[in-house]
Amino acid sequence: MADQVSSDAVLRLFADGSTVVLQGLHRLWPPLIEFADSLAADLGHPTQVNAYITPPSSRGFSPHYDVHDVFVLQVAGEKHWRIHEPVLPDPLRTQPWNDRAAAVAAAAEGQPVIDAVLRPGDALYLPRGYLHSAVALGEISAHLTIGVHPVTRWAATESVLDLVRVLAADDPELRRSLPMGLDLADPSAVTDDVTAVVAALKGWLDRVDPTQVADRLRTRTWAQVRPEPVAPLAQATAAATLSADTVLRVRARLRTALREPAGDRVTLVAGRRSLELPVQTRPALAALLAAGELKVADLPGLDDADQLTLARRLVTDSIAVVPDAVVPDPTAEHDGWRDHVPGAGS
Repeated sequence: MADQVSSDAVLRLFADGSTVVLQGLHRLWPPLIEFADSLAADLGHPTQVNAYITPPSSRGFSPHYDVHDVFVLQVAGEKHWRIHEPVLPDPLRTQPWNDRAAAVAAAAEGQPVIDAVLRPGDALYLPRGYLHSAVALGEISAHLTIGVHPVTRWAATESVLDLVRVLAADDPELRRSLPMGLDLADPSAVTDDVTAVVAALKGWLDRVDPTQVADRLRTRTWAQVRPEPVAPLAQATAAATLSADTVLRVRARLRTALREPAGDRVTLVAGRRSLELPVQTRPALAALLAAGELKVADLPGLDDADQLTLARRLVTDSIAVVPDAVVPDPTAEHDGWRDHVPGAGS
């Protein structure tokens, strides 16, 4: 298969001095999944975890910078790190180091601000933009990098511009066609129109609601956090057989927010989605989100039927899960089936 790692190629490359990179461990290994999620919840910014394993006396990468903050946690061996001042403070994702490779290489020739050896148990913090390179010393070196992807003012700027783009489409003046016979090769031919557009957009910027911008920023940020996977068949079966004693648990790593009621509806924001529910479900939703886990019968403010209706909606929309849900064994009630199927067991 084309996407399979060739173990003999890994061995050959590692023996030649290449670094092995294990990416996305925050999605693969339970202890790091929990750690990265807890850290992201505390910081308010998405996180990731990679591992780097470098052979003795080898350098992982040439001097470069990252567009996110990094915590280096040395796990095994020793690594010599050299850190230099940024050539571009606080770079964005659209401003990678290779776009400034010459400046990075020149800056890396200067005096480092940190020149240190990390040993097991040591940690190093690298704000985004700081140049860094590292060389493994006399044995194999292994370290984790905890990447923190900052939510920036530029992200807020993009959210504002996205919102203006939507709002301004309602402006009939901005929807007008430019004149027939227009010569776009002549900049002066569109000067008046561009001036009018800029003036109109300034007006639309003044109408932007910060709450709407915050919602867009939240959607973009929460979309980077993957909640725990669900077992579709098991959860579908559980949703169809809910009872008052069924335990519901809010899906792990799912970011949620319960909005204030609007009329007879209340909005539950969950990850990148929003659910509108009857306003009378708000006490039950608030209780479940606060507790993290409740029996259906303990959802407050609802009668028995409404408790089951809400619980079923939350499970089928993957907001909550039934922790002990299993897929039923279709043969469990037919122990003697082989006696009644011609040829079975022959």
